[in-house]
Amino acid sequence: MTPQEYCQQKAAASGSSFYYSFLFLPKERREAITALYAFCREVDDIADECSDIEIARIKLAWWRTEIANLFSGAPQHPVSQALQPAIKAYNLPEEHFLEIIDGMEMDLDQNRYRDFKELQLYCYRVASVVGLLSATIFGFTDRRTLKYAHDLGMAFQLTNIIRDVGEDARRGRIYLPEDELQRFNVTESDILTGRETPSVRLLLEFQIDRAQGYYDRAFEQLPAADRHAQRPGLMMSAIYRTVLEEIRCGGCEKVLNQRISLTPLRKLWLAWKAWVFN
Repeated sequence: MTPQEYCQQKAAASGSSFYYSFLFLPKERREAITALYAFCREVDDIADECSDIEIARIKLAWWRTEIANLFSGAPQHPVSQALQPAIKAYNLPEEHFLEIIDGMEMDLDQNRYRDFKELQLYCYRVASVVGLLSATIFGFTDRRTLKYAHDLGMAFQLTNIIRDVGEDARRGRIYLPEDELQRFNVTESDILTGRETPSVRLLLEFQIDRAQGYYDRAFEQLPAADRHAQRPGLMMSAIYRTVLEEIRCGGCEKVLNQRISLTPLRKLWLAWKAWVFN
């Protein structure tokens, strides 16, 4: 199996919405973004699936060393090897890859966030940085596109937090800011035990409105000159915003006990429409 085949298999097996936005890209950019996504999956899986925190730290430290190997021209892992052409072709910064690892380490160090400012740092590291790297791979001519990519990454991560609130709670994690739980009279126990209450619904509607605000701000900042090149992000937005609509319409509090998702065919349809009409 070649490094690129390894990354392709990793991306396809995840079932993520991101995979559908890659399908329409030219080969070189598709391979680059698939390798980036595979890297994100590798380090995210460590944080999510490794039950021993110290072992997880060792694995993430190994990836820090491997990123250094990658940028010195001697990658060892198939994902790093697949990333090497992209690093050179698109001049991707080493510090962005390290920031992604920093974000994954936050999951080892904390499972609560005092306020949105604290959560923003986490979202920046695990999602906005990925957005900046992705926008660079897709191509841009106006630096305002990087502001779009930053806010779109925030929007995606906030959508993930809303969609996965129940699943995260079952892992002992609550990403909803503690001060906002208090504002809406929601307790940690409500979240951890999946208690579907009117207060929980109001709290999650507030989270949805914030995420939608980031989508709106991102689109406002995307220069017309770069809209065509950035279509993969717009395709992802079509899928993710539909998920948010499904959550709101189905009763926000339901996410505590069930995962809201779209069928692969619907994701492909939304991605295709966004590609054609952008």
